[in-house]
Amino acid sequence: MISMNLKTMRKLHRLTQEEVAEKIGVSRQAVAKWENGETVPDIQNCLALAELYDVVLDDLVKNSDKHVKIGIRPKGKHMFGMVKVGDRGQIVIPKKARDIFDIRPGDRLVVLGDEAQGIAILKSEGLLQFAEEILQSQNDEEEDEC
Repeated sequence: MISMNLKTMRKLHRLTQEEVAEKIGVSRQAVAKWENGETVPDIQNCLALAELYDVVLDDLVKNSDKHVKIGIRPKGKHMFGMVKVGDRGQIVIPKKARDIFDIRPGDRLVVLGDEAQGIAILKSEGLLQFAEEILQSQNDEEEDEC
């Protein structure tokens, strides 16, 4: 599994074996052996490869196209499945998403939209905290000017 994943991720990122080797500090031959399944990278190199490809280490090591149809996901990105929009526009946020993002009954959510990108939902506290940081940054700049 890992050999196929390493080769797939390298090609997806349009890198040569030489470039991968240089970026993580190993020889090109080591990268070739990993991709051919002759050897496997040690844990430090696996971590470096996951970082290089911006993927979850577990997916890099364990993902198998035979079992997972989506492939290796970028770190921090999730696919929770599909939801159905009700008659009044309501949706049910999947349990896994509620757990990961700590969404509880009574939480206030902000719905943002971009006609080209789609809809985003975030907790209002995060948006309010971001807005406060912007205001504080502006206040700090104004104080520096005085």
